[in-house]
Amino acid sequence: MASNRRQFLKLSALSVTAAGLTSGLLAQSETKKGPIVLSTWNFGLKANEEAWKILGKGGFALDAVEAGVKLVEADPTERSVGYGGRPDRDGIVTLDACIMDDQLHIGSVAALENIMHPVSVARAVMEKSPHVMFVGDGALQFALSQGFEKTNLLTPESEAEWKEWLKKSEYKPKVNIENHDTIGMIALDAQGRLSGACTTSGMAFKMHGRVGDSPIIGAGLYVDGEVGAATATGHGEEVIRIAGCHLVVELMRQGRTPEEACKEAVARVYKRQKHRINEIQVGFIALNTAGEHGAFCVQPGFSYARMDAQSNVLINSGSQI
Repeated sequence: MASNRRQFLKLSALSVTAAGLTSGLLAQSETKKGPIVLSTWNFGLKANEEAWKILGKGGFALDAVEAGVKLVEADPTERSVGYGGRPDRDGIVTLDACIMDDQLHIGSVAALENIMHPVSVARAVMEKSPHVMFVGDGALQFALSQGFEKTNLLTPESEAEWKEWLKKSEYKPKVNIENHDTIGMIALDAQGRLSGACTTSGMAFKMHGRVGDSPIIGAGLYVDGEVGAATATGHGEEVIRIAGCHLVVELMRQGRTPEEACKEAVARVYKRQKHRINEIQVGFIALNTAGEHGAFCVQPGFSYARMDAQSNVLINSGSQI
């Protein structure tokens, strides 16, 4: 009888352990979220849909973010990214972009002229060169060597705005103007791989040669496959000062939620610039390996798009002021 009782207790314990393991596996399955894609501003909705054509079929997050932002780069009605972007004060459209995967593979271009898709050039830098960043004429020559074709990026609408701007030549960037800016996109695919891309034509009527945060790994974009990803939008100089997206990812590594990490990064911008904070907008979005996401910005007006298997929605970010 004692032997039978011991055997019964042993079997019962094994059953409880197995049930616990099963419950744990179910819990992990329920909390695992992917694929999911986030992108900045309202044009992120259509960019997300393009990225989902890849993510929804189990594709690589890196392919998805490239495809998503390329849609916006080629749209002449989006006046702060790619073709149709507003020029610098010399009437030249210059483009910045970077791309990054979860294994710290990176590529970037800055002050690139006459190429429709700087994000794809950035990916070529990552995959087909021994370097991580090309700028100016060097970036153009590299693009041409990879088969990219020259395109006039200055549309009649942007040229007319530039000529009107020249009458006073006042450089006073407005926050949230027409609710569009840099597009940054970060994604987690069905296999749990993270990637991100960021692309822009930069501040309208900037000084020729100015480069913001968008093509700078660690400022406008950062991805770490062990932790998460973040991308930024807004006044790039302020993002660069705090190495914003690397900061957000490192804060997530320390245990912050994506929103908490974004909020802390924004607080650092606010602390440095509170004497002129009404002139500045900076926003961050972040995504961790569990599929949790969040955002925060300096002042109201920043929104981001989130798409998963259930929906594609625009979300208003929380703000410092």
